[in-house]
Amino acid sequence: MWELKKFYYRAYQKVLYVFTLFMNWDAPETISGAGSVKKLPSFIKGKGVNNVLVVTDKGLMGLHLLDGLFEELDKLGIKYTVYDGVQPNPTFDNIEEARKLYLDNGCEGFIAFGGGSPMDCAKAAAARIVRPNKSLEKMRGTLKVMKKLPPFFAVPTTAGTGSETTVAAVVSNPKTHEKYAINDPVLRPKYAVLDPELTVGLPPHITSTTGLDALTHAVEAYIGKSNVKSTREYSEKATKLIFENLETAYNDGKNIEARKNMLEASFYAGMAFTRAYVGYVHAIAHNLGGMYGVPHGLANAVILPFMLEQFGDSVYDSLSKLADIVGIQGATNEEKAKGFIAAIYGLNERMNIPKGFTQIKDEDIDTIVERAMKEAHPLYPVPRIFDKAKLTEIVKALQIKE
Repeated sequence: MWELKKFYYRAYQKVLYVFTLFMNWDAPETISGAGSVKKLPSFIKGKGVNNVLVVTDKGLMGLHLLDGLFEELDKLGIKYTVYDGVQPNPTFDNIEEARKLYLDNGCEGFIAFGGGSPMDCAKAAAARIVRPNKSLEKMRGTLKVMKKLPPFFAVPTTAGTGSETTVAAVVSNPKTHEKYAINDPVLRPKYAVLDPELTVGLPPHITSTTGLDALTHAVEAYIGKSNVKSTREYSEKATKLIFENLETAYNDGKNIEARKNMLEASFYAGMAFTRAYVGYVHAIAHNLGGMYGVPHGLANAVILPFMLEQFGDSVYDSLSKLADIVGIQGATNEEKAKGFIAAIYGLNERMNIPKGFTQIKDEDIDTIVERAMKEAHPLYPVPRIFDKAKLTEIVKALQIKE
């Protein structure tokens, strides 16, 4: 029975892969460079949009990161309404609140300003606007929206999620403590602002975990079985930029060049995984986020190197190529791949990433595994398909007993 299931998963992935060959994968139109966020209002005006909903969070409002944007919107007479109630894992309530504000104020477009959470909240709210009779639960999975969103402008303030260029919105159901993705090409922003000045104030632990989130996107896309030439190139560019710049950004947050390079890395990694998908790292990380509120980047950072070890020889060839790109030596592909994994462990250690999770409770492990299996199968084209027993073993190994 399990062999039949695996056959079905691979067949499903192959059909989806063929389908993606006929889709438009053009990159979002970008405004980039230090201070570029102040150019966004005139860009918006040029698109004929005069009333926007700004979706962000209270932390960014408190840091006054949006002040320059608001000033320029005011100058050009663009009306704006602010929704700043987004939580770290955006909930159904956040999404519905944002949707209501948009409709009540006659908005014509969205500015999603922040990390992955504000962007996911805005994407899901936009989906609910164009699909008013479809609940968030019914949008779960792939190709459940299928209707053009209002004009959508993404402004990332972290270099990690790549949400400014992905087809996914990750949402949380607070009643079931379940976190899952809505995947649809219409959710991909058409416009993005890459302004490194917005990331300069990030504390080191956010810099590290979001940067490792981007690395997870690049690596999981690269080792999967749904790559094309462009996604491989995006993953390689992202991985090189992260290895060259993440620790600099972590240790010297005001280094604008390192910040710029990390934003580019996050963008490239987003371009890779939105087409080539992710894998078990994300399937488990999403569920740790939904169950315990573990920040997504932190969860990915902890799980990534351990999961790569579990894949064994199925990832040696691909990881050896990434090792070559970042300058890791080895006599064989296996040596280089293991050296690459060791380098990720080294990054984690130097940036104070824990080795596991104290939050995982014995009584929750079955639920975490079942939900991770449901997310991963049949969609994620992982290099090696694991059964429930293997994923249970992995989750238990990630548990730190207090």
